[in-house]
Amino acid sequence: MIVREYEKDEITVHKVPLMLMGGIVLISLALTASVTLGFVDRTSVPSEARAAAGVKASAERTLKFFDEPDGTVRIEDGATQEVLARFGQGEGGFIRATVRSLVHQRRIRGEGPAVPFTLTQWDNGGLTLHDPVTGRSVEVSSFGPQNRAVYADLLPGKSAAQDEAH
Repeated sequence: MIVREYEKDEITVHKVPLMLMGGIVLISLALTASVTLGFVDRTSVPSEARAAAGVKASAERTLKFFDEPDGTVRIEDGATQEVLARFGQGEGGFIRATVRSLVHQRRIRGEGPAVPFTLTQWDNGGLTLHDPVTGRSVEVSSFGPQNRAVYADLLPGKSAAQDEAH
């Protein structure tokens, strides 16, 4: 009797979900193999794609970022030490996040803030924040027009007096 009750309570797995899961695994393996074997192009590296397309820099500025005691982030021109912008607490979230990720890489390597970051605008409209110390960069244009505009305002020829605006 005990065996018979156990058989009634036996849980079975339906074949359809198993077949769907197997299909997902097969598709994943097929896509991976197609990229590995060269049937599908790999995702491009932005610097390589720009070089292949002949895209040149149209504007550039070195930037230094400072955390002030009151929580304000101060941005200065790396060459002239001119204050370009200040972002108080609760402001400039995108700048704080992007710079924090680059500074983290410097700290891992034991590097300090002596070398400024480079902000480059490309003639195709792209914007890149590059750290020459670590070789890492952030394609700022990939984060939407509002976030791009925050960095674009820091380029030469843009509004330098942003203290009141931000």
